[in-house]
Amino acid sequence: MTGHLAESGLREVVSDLSERTGFQYRIAVPGIQVAALLHVDMLLRRLEVSEDIDRVILPGWCRGELAVLESHFGKPFERGPKDLRDLPEYFGLGERKHVALDRYSIEIVAEINYATQMSVEDVVRAGIAMAKDGANVIDVGCVPGESSHRVGEIVGALRENQLRVSIDSFDRFEVQQAVEAGAELILSCNRSNIDWVGQYGVEVVAIPEAPTDLASLDVIIDRLRSEAIPFRVDPILEPIGMGFAASLERFISVRRRYPDIPMLMGIGNVTELTETDSAGINMILAAICEELRIHSVLTTQVINWCRTAVAELNAARRQTCYALASEVVPKHLDSSLVMLRDPQVRAESAASLEVLAAALTDAGYRVFAEPGGLHLMNRDGHWIGEDAFQIFADALQSTNADISAGHAFYLGHELARAELARHLGKEYVQDGPIRWGVLGDWKASSAVHDHAGGKQSAAEESDSDRPKNRNL
Repeated sequence: MTGHLAESGLREVVSDLSERTGFQYRIAVPGIQVAALLHVDMLLRRLEVSEDIDRVILPGWCRGELAVLESHFGKPFERGPKDLRDLPEYFGLGERKHVALDRYSIEIVAEINYATQMSVEDVVRAGIAMAKDGANVIDVGCVPGESSHRVGEIVGALRENQLRVSIDSFDRFEVQQAVEAGAELILSCNRSNIDWVGQYGVEVVAIPEAPTDLASLDVIIDRLRSEAIPFRVDPILEPIGMGFAASLERFISVRRRYPDIPMLMGIGNVTELTETDSAGINMILAAICEELRIHSVLTTQVINWCRTAVAELNAARRQTCYALASEVVPKHLDSSLVMLRDPQVRAESAASLEVLAAALTDAGYRVFAEPGGLHLMNRDGHWIGEDAFQIFADALQSTNADISAGHAFYLGHELARAELARHLGKEYVQDGPIRWGVLGDWKASSAVHDHAGGKQSAAEESDSDRPKNRNL
């Protein structure tokens, strides 16, 4: 049993399970969208169970006493996993099937702002980095009101590095240089340059005269069509506080009126002008583009909170593509956009940590970050607190331990990582990496102990004896 939103995905998983294990099945959807909202009382009113059913499996989120259902229907009921993709493991067939996020439908056009004021080497370096993060096209951003003679050189250098290039300029001299050097897309086209922009034989991005003036966009579209100029349309996404919701409505309107025209959404007005980490915004905007079949986005990563925008969009477009194609919600597909917090944090109970501390027989320090506080322990004691400095000071004072500079640095490093992980709600494992999604892992410097000030004293553990994980 499931909700409407998960029915298609569940059917795919259960069909495979039934073939492998030999059971017959029916899927019941008791008039609810989201399985997490199911409750026993609701099922008593809405669920029908025929006589030939042997076993009823509910989503793990279903609340209430299952005994009530068993008494009412005369059938065994059980809670399955909370996530349908865990059903293979639930049936003893191994862990959930890996989700392949190798497909996407959204092209990323990544702009290098004020590229004409940068050295060619810096532009190429930035372009290569963006392409590595997932950009399909590198957009050369020019300076409004200026006309640079360096555009051709810049575009040529990017093309020499096998990068696809677009040009963001209304200046004819700059556009001509760019196209002659290999640019394949011109941003943008409106009434001011429609008379000459089509002569270069490359695709253009059509925009309205003003974001609210869709009538002017219709005029540009008609002319581009009549002259057989390839184009895509950008109705202009506006910043929050400047008509954001209304601009989303215009994208929907344009898609409804022109169901087959290629579209582009420039998202920098929202990501760059909203003071919040950009990953969540990029995910939502990628979902909007996926649902509206907007197959290209223009992004920038200028301000610091957008510094990984391209990599974030690369992850977001793959997840949203899979979610729509498979008719599932984009949950537990990939954790690369969960950057500040972890999807799940495993905690040790206070009792188990007390047992561990009492069983230690060596001087090596173990570090834990738990909901109840930071823990530092060895054979000489068990110290708990909120502040890493205070815990370390308490440990030194109560044991009079002779800790080398190298080992003190190691403990400080680990306690700082533990404190940070606990503060953010991230998984901490001593000597293990902290996961930061698309930002990469912050690895513990396991070698730092050997190289930061000599060997440990005889009272301290050897580096090889230090625990490498929490399964002690």
